[in-house]
Amino acid sequence: MDALLAFLTSPILGTPGWFWLAFLVLIITLLVLDLGVLHRDQHEIEMRESLLLYSGYFSVGVAFGGWIWWQLGGTKAMEYYTGFLVEQSLSMDNVFVMAMILGYFNIPRKYQHRVLFWGILGVIVLRAIMIGLGTALVQQFDWILYLFGAFLLFSGIKMLRSNDQEAHPDLAQNPLLGFVRKHIRVTDELHGGQFLVRLKDQVSGKPLLYATPLLLALILIELADLVFAVDSVPAVLAISQDPFIVYTSNIFAILGLRALYFALAALMHRFIYLKYALALVLMYIGGKIFLHDLVKVPALLSLGVTLGLLAGGVLLSLLKTRDKASAM
Repeated sequence: MDALLAFLTSPILGTPGWFWLAFLVLIITLLVLDLGVLHRDQHEIEMRESLLLYSGYFSVGVAFGGWIWWQLGGTKAMEYYTGFLVEQSLSMDNVFVMAMILGYFNIPRKYQHRVLFWGILGVIVLRAIMIGLGTALVQQFDWILYLFGAFLLFSGIKMLRSNDQEAHPDLAQNPLLGFVRKHIRVTDELHGGQFLVRLKDQVSGKPLLYATPLLLALILIELADLVFAVDSVPAVLAISQDPFIVYTSNIFAILGLRALYFALAALMHRFIYLKYALALVLMYIGGKIFLHDLVKVPALLSLGVTLGLLAGGVLLSLLKTRDKASAM
């Protein structure tokens, strides 16, 4: 009992162990409720269900920030909310890529939630590794934060200058997809909601294990998240170097975005100015790093600037495309 109490109260990456345990129990509970109860039967998720699911995840994420405020204070809570907002916003571009991947493999809507759900498990592990390494490097070498700042400035400028061709890569030429097809057996057709299936070999007659297009879609979505994390993780690390704040804000943001996918994928064509807003957010965060010795930006002001830039991009986009929406 004493050993358990010592573990729960001992700091893990600067935060008491029971904080981490409470977070993991909450995430596991949400995932079990999602797949085991709400989506036990595979079905097409319509916009209304997607919005309700997102509102649930978003509410839990916001409430978790309130708990951080109660336990760790207002500054940590503002850092959490800013990271939560930045991660969710930067990951919106990933919706385009996920929709493109699922469309490329002709994954029916009733199986898409299954792919996105299991992709969450990979995100939980990969983000933990990336954030753990990132925070360790920043705490060991202060100058690395300036590298993050330069990278964010470069990413923002690159996003401003990017074209549609760069945003929509040719999946047929993806080297990872080619590697997987070359080294493992893959079926050309789906087999329900299965990622792996045993089929009889036409020569030997023995059952052999095959990957289905569902598994290929999952692999590419995990790869896409890893690529997008290269931008988003340094952005959140620039806001806070507390591993608990960075990791929890990342996971709650991604959970909500995956739930919102089915509603957002149908509307992303209207967010024509969102890319520019995201670019300005990256440049603002990168610039703040270089000026932090001269200008101390309060966490609440930083949250307000980030929210203002993103809200402005979304509102301008919706106003600009309102005629197209009414014509559809």
